[in-house]
Amino acid sequence: MADEVLSQSEVESLISAMETSAPAPRAPAPVAASVAKPLPKQREKVITYDFKRPERVGKEQMRALQSLHEGFGRNFGAALSALLRSIVEVKLTSVDQLTYSEFVFSLENPTCFNLLRAEPLEGNLILDLNPSILYPIIDRLLGGGKDGGHVARRPLTEIELRLVSRITGLFLQELKHAWENVLALKLSVERVESNPQLVQIVPPNEVVILVSFELAMGELRGMINLCIPFNAIERVSSKLAANSWASYNKSGSTPLSRAQIGGQLERAEVDLVVTLAETQITTGDLIGLRVGDIITTDKDIRTPLDVAVQGVSKFLASPGALKGAKAIRIEAVPQALANVPPPASTAASATPKPAAKTGK
Repeated sequence: MADEVLSQSEVESLISAMETSAPAPRAPAPVAASVAKPLPKQREKVITYDFKRPERVGKEQMRALQSLHEGFGRNFGAALSALLRSIVEVKLTSVDQLTYSEFVFSLENPTCFNLLRAEPLEGNLILDLNPSILYPIIDRLLGGGKDGGHVARRPLTEIELRLVSRITGLFLQELKHAWENVLALKLSVERVESNPQLVQIVPPNEVVILVSFELAMGELRGMINLCIPFNAIERVSSKLAANSWASYNKSGSTPLSRAQIGGQLERAEVDLVVTLAETQITTGDLIGLRVGDIITTDKDIRTPLDVAVQGVSKFLASPGALKGAKAIRIEAVPQALANVPPPASTAASATPKPAAKTGK
């Protein structure tokens, strides 16, 4: 055992040999480790691209389409309620982009498949009305009640197609109003099919935008789908940006719009009340009032009268008479309205009314 024990000098020589020889082979190791570490992070950022479902519509355009058709759904629901004389709720459920084949195979067969023409857009649009809600609407148009009864699984008859044209015409009218801030569309129905697989407006793998609405009429519910091919709106996609869409809603008033609103307001009737004076009396004195009694107040005769329009104080006036009728003359405006230019002094025929609170 004594022969196996190293002396102090031997231990020091071994340590020095390890310190001088160890860095040479180990030097490349940290470099290799530093190069290998970022590789897993790069692999985590890789996203599998599905060539069957390319996303060609930007997020801003999708948000603009959603905002546009949310307002359309409310307006179409109100117009449809007036037509059917029943409460109808139309709610936007989704705005998605998918391939045309996926859209066609997701529909029922038979269905009401309307091929639309939207000038100046290229190609055609598709309006699909689900039979689960379409037949109850037809029944309602023919005088039926709230219960839609059994939903038929058959193509529409000629008479039913004429009735459905009223629904599609109302849909296109409201859709035109919804798009007028983006593009003036001329919408029409080219033809109606019952089998959606017989209509091929774009290649099966072409991207389309599917706008889905849920229509509720009482306990009955169904879907209405609007299919917009991407190539139809590709030229106007820049107008669907979120910023430009917001600017349409914030457009200023025009002289024509102000003149139209002013013309409507000029014919509006308002309630004009002139308060002569106010005071307080007891209920006993009020019951004891007789014809010829005089009620005294603290208001001086030279103090202007308060003129209220629809319950809001607007003018100060003095009482008088004009052509044998009681009248007031506008003198000024209250201090609260001093920043508003006062109108010119005019004589207006009015019947001064005492306030509700009067006194003896």
